Amino acid sequence: MKESQILTCISCPVGCRMTVTLENGQVTSVTGNTCKRGEVYARQESVKPLRMVTAVAKVKNSAVPVSLKTRNPIPKDKIRQCMDEINALDLSLPILAGDVLKQNVAGTGVDLISTRTLV
Repeated sequence: MKESQILTCISCPVGCRMTVTLENGQVTSVTGNTCKRGEVYARQESVKPLRMVTAVAKVKNSAVPVSLKTRNPIPKDKIRQCMDEINALDLSLPILAGDVLKQNVAGTGVDLISTRTLV
């Protein structure tokens, strides 16, 4: 079965409107992109969308939460589980920027890391 979808590329500020054609769940063509990054983005987004997750988490004995992110993008359908795991974190001071706060978040193989130092 052949289907098409229209995406706006977020790989650069141009924001190309691209048409992606899929057949049997596979990308057969991408049009409308002005650079290779757009084609790569469209192919990924159409088949298995990924997202970076950024958030904050409570830290014991700190009035300030720690900001954190996934080290790499994770599957979009794992974001809810990732957020649940972030909310369940039991963090204590000190935390240094770049510290791994949780390994393999939501079973993705991706670590949660701090983006801020709290001492």
